[in-house]
Amino acid sequence: MVKVTPLKIEDYGLIGDGRSCALVGRNGSIDWLCWPRFDSPACFAALLGDGENGHWQLAPDEERGGAPITVTRSYRNHGMVLETVFETHTGVVAILDFMAIGAAEPTLIRIVEGRRGAVPILNWLVMRFDYGLSVPWVTRLPDNMGISAIAGPSRCVLRCPVALHGEDRHTVSRFIVSEGDQVPFVLTYMDSHGALSQPIDALAALHRTEQFWSDWIGRCTYQGEHAAMVRRSLLTLKALIYQPTGGIVAAPTTSLPEELGGGRNWDYRYCWLRDASLTLIAIMAGGYYDEAMAWRDWLQAAVAGSPDQVQIMYGIAGERLLNEWEAGWLPGYEASKPVRVGNAAAGQLQLDVYGEAIAALHVARQTRLCAITDGWRLQVGLLEHLATIWKEPDEGMWEVRGGRRQFTVSKISCWLAFDRAIRDVEKYGLEAPLEEWKALRQDIHDTVCREGFNADKNCFVQYFGGTGLDAGLLLIPVVGFLPADDPRVSGTIAAIERELLDEHGFVRRYLPDLVIEGVAGDEGAFIACSFWLVNAYVAQGRMEEAHALFNRLLALCSDLGLLAEEYDATTGRQVGNFPQAFSHLSLINSAAILNAGRITTMGAAPLPVL
Repeated sequence: MVKVTPLKIEDYGLIGDGRSCALVGRNGSIDWLCWPRFDSPACFAALLGDGENGHWQLAPDEERGGAPITVTRSYRNHGMVLETVFETHTGVVAILDFMAIGAAEPTLIRIVEGRRGAVPILNWLVMRFDYGLSVPWVTRLPDNMGISAIAGPSRCVLRCPVALHGEDRHTVSRFIVSEGDQVPFVLTYMDSHGALSQPIDALAALHRTEQFWSDWIGRCTYQGEHAAMVRRSLLTLKALIYQPTGGIVAAPTTSLPEELGGGRNWDYRYCWLRDASLTLIAIMAGGYYDEAMAWRDWLQAAVAGSPDQVQIMYGIAGERLLNEWEAGWLPGYEASKPVRVGNAAAGQLQLDVYGEAIAALHVARQTRLCAITDGWRLQVGLLEHLATIWKEPDEGMWEVRGGRRQFTVSKISCWLAFDRAIRDVEKYGLEAPLEEWKALRQDIHDTVCREGFNADKNCFVQYFGGTGLDAGLLLIPVVGFLPADDPRVSGTIAAIERELLDEHGFVRRYLPDLVIEGVAGDEGAFIACSFWLVNAYVAQGRMEEAHALFNRLLALCSDLGLLAEEYDATTGRQVGNFPQAFSHLSLINSAAILNAGRITTMGAAPLPVL
């Protein structure tokens, strides 16, 4: 029996098809796959447990002399087809992993290619539906060229040209691959009650998929420094887009821990409004206006309705009920429990999302992603509601579970909402209570400067009356709340450098506080916040420090150019859900800012059209 335990987070590669993603380990094991959507139950969940929770190992057979000497991997033709090359004592083989673009049903394809000599291969498939809980009923296909695995509403069909047999509820094959051989394995998801789909030509699907990704990244217009890393981040974001709606998941995983062995484990397979304007800007920095328009349309549809029911996050199709529960049968990644499905933070009050939504629609208007008046009535409704609640305490941008407070960054985001709307009214002549909004904007600004600034520490603080810091305060000069040369801003950046940097100079969101957070434990440095410090350095004209920090952050990327949510300096490992859209969005944004050498008045990377 093959024993599989999860690898380091950065040892996984990402493949996707615009509906879902899979994580492929350096060892040839696919340990995470949710089908048919990003937020569907996983059928491979070994990432949060072990091999018995579902995985698919396809690699040289170590028990028959195939132990790898070296393993190298890369994305073919700079796209999203993952190639893992195993060198053994008897030869060299490559595994090509991809999710087929354009297939009628979700399809994952693995092709074993013989490159030199002859190598024994082991195929070990463990299907477990419902996040590793449900063992399917497995039968042979009528043509004896594969198997069908059914549990409840789900069916996965594996077709391959090698003989398969069962071993203790696992599907196994052992064979030899010689130089020039190509052995395809095609796994397709379908409804259990439907008819079997027709077989797919794996090599033709490989060609179509490679061509799709090649054509897509070939349209990238970003030509600045670090273009290769920007393109990889753009490809990662594209893979995280749910194509039918344009929604972008924060990550394709749930419950990868912020602290190894801890309980800070959350489900990120949803779309956060907090990412809204940054997403638009990052995608457009690469020249991808169709994706930006689809995201803007998703955003407007998601927040439509009663303004007092705006949520901080939604499902990939705009779903609002994201009930949180725990999969108690899963031991968690490296014993990090609980494993959570759904996210209760969807019901929190986070005032910052109003600023993000309005700022995103402002960016869309500025860049002509939509007609000037499109969505304006919706924005007015949001702002009318915000005018009645901006003084209330909330859970803050970091979704704390220790109770509501007057978080400073939340109030700054309220100011941002009115500021961007006022700019649109003044530029385009849109109908609005302009003087009322200006008065509100000034009131919020005065309140933040009076209540959110600690004179003894000479800096803005996490919440009114507190003394702790918050990395979100790095956004003050970026969004234009105060200029970078304001002494209060300089003092805040200096305080964050003193108190929130780890030993590598990366930024923590804040110092853990059980009373505030409501969750015990620690966490790593937050990668996106570290990119925010890069931007703050640029705003201050500290270009040498900005470039140095940016390069240190790039060094955190895996060999495939992927970033998780956080970095644990103690273990030297990536932690948190992976790959993380927020990290890659921030990388793109900081690269564009560094390339321009400035922060624009819109508080983001330079835009092609203003």
